[in-house]
Amino acid sequence: MQTHESAKSDSTLSSNVRSQFRVLVGVTGSVAALKLPLLVSQLLELPGVDVQVVSTDHATHFFNPEEIPVRVYSDKDEWQLWRCRCDPVLHIDLRRWADLLVIAPLDANTLGKIASGICDNLLTCVVRAWDLTRPLVFCPAMNTAMWQHPITAKQLAVLKEFGYVEVPCIAKKLVCGDEGVW
Repeated sequence: MQTHESAKSDSTLSSNVRSQFRVLVGVTGSVAALKLPLLVSQLLELPGVDVQVVSTDHATHFFNPEEIPVRVYSDKDEWQLWRCRCDPVLHIDLRRWADLLVIAPLDANTLGKIASGICDNLLTCVVRAWDLTRPLVFCPAMNTAMWQHPITAKQLAVLKEFGYVEVPCIAKKLVCGDEGVW
């Protein structure tokens, strides 16, 4: 496997070589973001798969971006790259780069934003610009009380209407100590 720095420098958006299947992982501010290092390492074990990550600011509370062996983009990258009209727009470049978008975990906040069409960070801008002919898989993760709120089912239905694919929650002991779906 590549070192942390070489993996980050080798993963460019401008590469015209299409020898790999490109997976963009979106990660949001659920405690399940603790699993991001495991998810990325398992994806990198698949032959021919290239991975990059888009993280919300709140997600970085649960993992250290420096410990992820691929490029991790955040809101600041979007604004630092664009200075004038001829500069690239990161959320558009990322949606063009990726063959698949996996949002894992998808917290209640970002679920609500996507279902409502709000795009106020890099990840939600990528989703709003996403090519609907390409797959988008989302993995909701939130406290059981949030999961059981009636608005959650409505928001999930909206995402499924867009053609996005849900990986259902599992039942387990939650970080807060509750037992339930997470």
